Amino acid sequence: MSQLIAFVGGIARSLRAVLGVPDYQRYVEHCRAHHPGSSPMTPDHFASDLLERKYSRPGTRCC
Repeated sequence: MSQLIAFVGGIARSLRAVLGVPDYQRYVEHCRAHHPGSSPMTPDHFASDLLERKYSRPGTRCC
């Protein structure tokens, strides 16, 4: 049963990544685990940073 839950969770994470849905809670958990001395971005800053990274890369759009 735990393998099924992990599998479904993996599919859900993949879909969120493909669709571009920001996962703020996962980001905060990552920051706490890997960067304990720094404070995570606010939810608004996280969302704007995500959009900035998504649309500011040259060569990723056809027009």
